[in-house]
Amino acid sequence: MPEIFVGVGSNVDRESSIGAGLQRLGREFGPLRLSSVYESEAVGFVGDPFLNLVVGFDCELPALKVAERLTMIEADVGRIRADDRFAARTLDLDLLLYGNAVFEAGSLRIPRDDITRYAFVLEPLTELAADLVHPELGTSFAALWAAFDKRCVRQRRLDLRLMPN
Repeated sequence: MPEIFVGVGSNVDRESSIGAGLQRLGREFGPLRLSSVYESEAVGFVGDPFLNLVVGFDCELPALKVAERLTMIEADVGRIRADDRFAARTLDLDLLLYGNAVFEAGSLRIPRDDITRYAFVLEPLTELAADLVHPELGTSFAALWAAFDKRCVRQRRLDLRLMPN
């Protein structure tokens, strides 16, 4: 059964939006492994700061079905998709990794490029999967995070629990 990792973020009604999204993810996919929660500045637009984390779970569904369910959960929590990729959102669920698969189908690309592009994805992913190897780069996530240029990183780990026991 593939290990799946999903990036979770929100900058609109952040705590309740992510909490609702995590509850739905747990109902859809079973037990979740959660990274710490990070607060980071909006990227690509001026807006309120985001809360971000990464969630891991095991699932037998095909990757495209997982992606469809993530989109459904986003909509159920109030996300309205705009043409602008960089905009405020109630809930953002991005399929980052599907086991060690490498593929592209429409707008879905696995592994997601954001992993190596954004600290708010790579740092929490490293918490959950430090020893796993990036399927294309052949480098562990711990090594990728160690080599990441942190000079412009504007995020902080929060002591925040967004999902009830």
